Amino acid sequence: MRDGGQSDVVYQVPAEPAHFVDREREQARARQLVMERRPAEDGGTRPLCLLLRGRAGTGKTELAFRLARALHQQHPDGVLYVDLDDVRRDGAVEVADILGELLRALGAEWIAPVFRERARQYWSLTHGKRLLLVIDNARHGTEVEPLLPASGDSLVIVTSHGPLYDLQAGAATEFPLAPLDPADALELLERVTKDARLAVEPEETRRLLDLCSGLPAALHIAGNWLRRHQEPPLARLLNRLGTELRERGIPVVEQVWDAAYDSLGPAAARLYRLLGHFPGPSFTLAAADVLLGRDLDTTEDALAELRAAGLLDGRGTDGRERLPELLRAHARRRAETYGDQGEREEALRRLVRWYLRQAQRADLTAAGPRLRTAAEAPPVPGTREVLFEQPGDARGEAAARAYHWLEAERHALFGCVRLAHTVGTAGDADWGLTEAAALCEPLWTHFLNHPHYGDHIDAFRRGVAAAQQAGDLPLLVRMRCQLARPLWEQGEFEEAERQLTQAWSTVRGAFGTSEPERKLAASTREFLGMLGSARGNWADAAREFEAAGAVHQEIGNAYGVTLQRYRLGEALAHLGELERAATLLERSRDEFAAGGRTRLTGRAEFALGGVYARLGRGDEAGARYRAALEGTRAVRGVRDEARVLDALAELAASLGEEREAEEHRTAARELWERLGLPVAGSDR
Repeated sequence: MRDGGQSDVVYQVPAEPAHFVDREREQARARQLVMERRPAEDGGTRPLCLLLRGRAGTGKTELAFRLARALHQQHPDGVLYVDLDDVRRDGAVEVADILGELLRALGAEWIAPVFRERARQYWSLTHGKRLLLVIDNARHGTEVEPLLPASGDSLVIVTSHGPLYDLQAGAATEFPLAPLDPADALELLERVTKDARLAVEPEETRRLLDLCSGLPAALHIAGNWLRRHQEPPLARLLNRLGTELRERGIPVVEQVWDAAYDSLGPAAARLYRLLGHFPGPSFTLAAADVLLGRDLDTTEDALAELRAAGLLDGRGTDGRERLPELLRAHARRRAETYGDQGEREEALRRLVRWYLRQAQRADLTAAGPRLRTAAEAPPVPGTREVLFEQPGDARGEAAARAYHWLEAERHALFGCVRLAHTVGTAGDADWGLTEAAALCEPLWTHFLNHPHYGDHIDAFRRGVAAAQQAGDLPLLVRMRCQLARPLWEQGEFEEAERQLTQAWSTVRGAFGTSEPERKLAASTREFLGMLGSARGNWADAAREFEAAGAVHQEIGNAYGVTLQRYRLGEALAHLGELERAATLLERSRDEFAAGGRTRLTGRAEFALGGVYARLGRGDEAGARYRAALEGTRAVRGVRDEARVLDALAELAASLGEEREAEEHRTAARELWERLGLPVAGSDR
């Protein structure tokens, strides 16, 4: 979300809620700390950090948002928000993925693949900035430290259920949040309900406040519940709650949630129970419709009923709804008590298959026809398809829409892989393994554009295990290849080599001579070559690329032949076989251009320029570099553009054209700074 007054500044805080009371002391203290903070003129780079801690439901997140709204003018370079629970898996957070999200929000047009380099990129982009960052639902200080902007003029607001003992001593100013006192709780309830019964029946009102325990979250739900039941006296309504749950030791606020649930109609209650098991932190209307399995009107009515009951988070953006974690746990408890296991299993199976179907369609729209081993998923009866292609689309709009969907739905997609793999491994259902592995295949397209290494590696590992258990050898080979690349990009070369060696062993031992099998065999050899390139083993890489190209030639896959010719040309250039490299790169450049592949054409031009420069053909090298520069700008490849400018500067300097060289160096330096990367060094 962008600030309307500053279109180039990110602002990720939602609109102010209709009702908020108390916390004046905390707000005044926070404002004082910000105003008294000394400017970071001494070079200090540690931001002011405020820790809002308290039990669930005390309104920590809303207070953090309120402070962000009040203090954003002192932090004009952007207001950022991350919810660590959105990416928490098995209790742990992949901090590198959070850094990637923050870098994208800051406008980074290329994200370093390795955590160490990504952290340096983040420090570079945040140094000297006046940013405000809200980190929601932290559990450990080690989750917070790497996310701190490298600027003493920045402000970080952290929310947590308790103290972060592993945060450096004195690193954060703590704000313990207690429940609201009775007077403030009553004020909030009166604002939410505007209900005259609260004044007429003071004893029953006191009982209701006791049930809510001073928790703003519970008071909002109780207020919405009263608004839905306008006629009966409070005494009669409160008697419906009873004392059974209190006697069983369940927190009293649970009774408020139960009352809200009991007021729901059958469809809304069913959807609430099912949402407790939804495999992601947020969902769309389309996904809720698939889960409920009725019709769109019924689903829209059910969601409206849940909102009115206060059982959905009203802070959803981009057409998404959220079920907060506390209510998610409550929904699961309601499902255990009132739900039907068969109903739940059928809904989740329908949901996983719908996501598989949409992910495959998004993959095809975004990446076009390419190597795919999983069978096409059929439409799920009674559901609607996501519209990736729309009438009147300009060139590339449908692909951009598909890429956006994959990124927006990534948490649900990763969650579906985990869910399907767990179901399939248990062996109690007739589905799971095939869906888990097949879902990973379109996630490859997502990885190439938005690498979330922790989640992608976990998903691809599950894809390998699922395909192996299902006995699907082609899909197993594909999954091992997909897993290998993020592994080697994270520096895990030995594990990547083991995956590719096993993939190649399967190819040699089990594959026949059909075209799909031979194409997959060629792809496996290409991955082996790419691993060799990543390791700097250019002779091994050249051998694999040449072998892969020969297979593509035999089966008549023209694009495969061109791509391997390009990769082989690059490898030969590193091996010093410059004349042969030039011949291969020239031909691949022409074929990429004829096929309309602008990005690959630009990269071939760049590689060719480097070969010409080493051959002493300076004028031709300059022409090729300038063509590459034009291509990178056409596809907005900022990192590639900076590399080309560096090469042009080096070439101009070698030809004695120092003025031109300095112009290129200056332009390149500006781009590297935009990316948060050093002008020279290993990060490039």
